[in-house]
Amino acid sequence: MRAVITVIGKDMVGILAQITASCATHGINVLEVTQSILQDVFAMIMLVDLTKSNIRIADLSEEFDELGRKMGLSIHVMHEDVFNSMHRI
Repeated sequence: MRAVITVIGKDMVGILAQITASCATHGINVLEVTQSILQDVFAMIMLVDLTKSNIRIADLSEEFDELGRKMGLSIHVMHEDVFNSMHRI
């Protein structure tokens, strides 16, 4: 199963490191990453593989909600199929 993780917020050192460290802790493989900084706003989209993960997607979402609150970021996790359905023309 694959999921999409989106991160938006004020740019600061360590955003990518924090997100990928959490993924590594849970056995989540990062397949693709795209990120951009628009003035001082950081935006990132990650495609991850949860096949060997040791955490349910709902629990991962809660963990990233908490991390986002601590870092002042908006972090969302959603199943790839949900993401694709939401962005179909």
